[in-house]
Amino acid sequence: MTEAPAPQAATQLSLAAKIARMVGLAGHLLISVWYAASGLLAPGWAVAVLMIVWAALFIASIMWWRTRPWWVLAVPVVAAAFWFAVISAGEAWLGWTA
Repeated sequence: MTEAPAPQAATQLSLAAKIARMVGLAGHLLISVWYAASGLLAPGWAVAVLMIVWAALFIASIMWWRTRPWWVLAVPVVAAAFWFAVISAGEAWLGWTA
């Protein structure tokens, strides 16, 4: 009879990693205000796409919470860059104005 593999011990995160993931998640939650307020500049379909991207990044940060805490810190930076790129492109090429 074969035995099930023994469960591996959870790796202990450093204090810096724990702080990084908290700051990253808090930053991503704050970025949601930008995404939600995009309706002042962008059409409804663009705001819906932006909110879907925000939710996907939120899910990614939750999935990386234990395994990749430093990546969680990068999520709000990526979210802000993506939002800025979409709004800027919409303004330049699609004529979105406030």
